[in-house]
Amino acid sequence: MEMPSISRGRALAYGALALVLLTLGGKALLGGPDRAGAPAAGLRSEAVLDAEPAQAPELVVHVVGAVRRPGLYRLPDGSRVDDAIAKAGGPTAKALLAGVNLASPLADGQQVVVPAKGRAAAAAGEVEAGPTAAGGRVHLNTATLEQLDALPGVGPVTAQRILDYREEKGAFQSVDELDAVSGIGPARLEQLRELVDL
Repeated sequence: MEMPSISRGRALAYGALALVLLTLGGKALLGGPDRAGAPAAGLRSEAVLDAEPAQAPELVVHVVGAVRRPGLYRLPDGSRVDDAIAKAGGPTAKALLAGVNLASPLADGQQVVVPAKGRAAAAAGEVEAGPTAAGGRVHLNTATLEQLDALPGVGPVTAQRILDYREEKGAFQSVDELDAVSGIGPARLEQLRELVDL
């Protein structure tokens, strides 16, 4: 029986194909780096490069007083009082920046008070130790609506008026200034004098 004739070029092509198949089969049997199920080194490094960086923690601060846009602002951890004031639109023409430590680092939940000219800068830009002043008294320049509302005879409407006064005029210079808030007369002022502080 006669064998079919194959051209020399075709024979070389078949030989090369057989050699490639044998090489790949040998690698698979010997457990080479390209075996099924094992990721190549290049793929591992790509996976590491594609990982998203962790988000930096944020601070939430309350900026009040002589700024253009008082309110709550989110800032990156490590921000300073100056950054919070800038985020609130910057100081107004009435702002007394000499009473604020612009370099002071911010803490989460802090209230930054920018006083107006002619007002004391007590506690402006400082981190308060807590919601009340020494002796358990409510701190007029940092108290929340709820803390002011809890005072006897104040109520939510008067508490909001105290906050509005503080935002418009800046930090309280003395407890006597409460008399200028609508709804607080001389009798109520005397009642609150022992319960509030600056």
